[in-house]
Amino acid sequence: MRIAMISTRFAGLDGVSLEAGKWATIFRRLGHEVVFLAGLRDANAEPGETVPEMHFQHPEVAAIQQAVFGRHRVEPEVGRALEALAQRLRQALRTFLERWAPAVVVVENALAIPMNIPLGMALHQVLAETQLPAIGHHHDFYWERERFFPNGLSQVLRETFPPALPNLRHVVINTLARLSLKERRGLDSVVVPNVEDFARAAPGLDAVSRGLRAELGLGPDHFFVLQPTRVVPRKGIEHALDLVAELNRHPRGLAGRQAVLVISHPAGDEGYAYLRSLEARARAQQVPLIYAAGRFGPRRGHSPGGTVYSLADAYTAADFVTYPSLYEGFGNAFLEAVYYRLPLLVNRYPVYDSDIRPRGFEVVEMAGRVTPEVVDAARAALLDPVLRRQMVEWNYARAREHFSFEAITPILASLLP
Repeated sequence: MRIAMISTRFAGLDGVSLEAGKWATIFRRLGHEVVFLAGLRDANAEPGETVPEMHFQHPEVAAIQQAVFGRHRVEPEVGRALEALAQRLRQALRTFLERWAPAVVVVENALAIPMNIPLGMALHQVLAETQLPAIGHHHDFYWERERFFPNGLSQVLRETFPPALPNLRHVVINTLARLSLKERRGLDSVVVPNVEDFARAAPGLDAVSRGLRAELGLGPDHFFVLQPTRVVPRKGIEHALDLVAELNRHPRGLAGRQAVLVISHPAGDEGYAYLRSLEARARAQQVPLIYAAGRFGPRRGHSPGGTVYSLADAYTAADFVTYPSLYEGFGNAFLEAVYYRLPLLVNRYPVYDSDIRPRGFEVVEMAGRVTPEVVDAARAALLDPVLRRQMVEWNYARAREHFSFEAITPILASLLP
């Protein structure tokens, strides 16, 4: 059958785009055709169509969002603009569905978190109108984010993010979200965790990826500590800075080497103030910090600044991964680090405790702060090759059993009409 995947964007290295791409791969392996519709698409989201107003960074959308959140009422002109844009998006959705005639629609997070309220309204109305079989793949909900409160559209948010429709099946990415959705909205859902293709061997160093460390200014006397997340406050990147600072100040040293923190993903989704604060903190702690978002993309390429490396290149070249998030819907970077057989630091965020930790992974754990014990454990993972090999091979086996493409394929197949 033909499956249409719809979201605000299918581009870059954000978790929604990455997981949508994995679902598309699994659907194709099951023999289905996949088409895409979004406000921004890259080459991984082909074939399909782009409607710029579907992107949450479109100027009209951004103006509406700014006028809705952080206040208790919506001005009449904002309401009119909202309705007008929702109507245009309804027509764009109808046109797309008529042209491609999918058997089922998969909505990627656009009916869960109100990054684009007019799009959510349009999707709700079109799905109700057409009764087309649909799957809502919900990565995170608005009630999990303080920045969506207060707001001037509480009824719209309750009714649409996500909507209760007989033709819409709900999928969440962790057990806490399943409980929350049932408690708040009375809606049943299926848990499908984030995954990696553990049956396919990770790439090794090649002629291109071997040049990455040098282009970042890293030599043989450096440890490449990778922070592979967007630069937003909930990622807890200040803890990664604290870890690198303490590693470099460790009384027994790092065998003559220095740890350097490299951030591979961009800032901007929630502004740049957090990045500026991290840079100031790094200077105060004398932590070598490289914000290298411009050097990485979904695939290799070239830009005016030089070679663009893939995220795979970052992991292949790295020595250690930091993942000190305060909150995550699941944990893409966790699985990626395991896939590339890297030791990692993990903060015990709620979903890690509920859905990942019980699987028995061997990682450097912190509980809200970097303690001397955390630093010692990270140092051992960097310097002891036997311990490191044991950790990463054990973790790979655990993840392949529980968080692989093969583990979720029967679930995805059962969701299709």
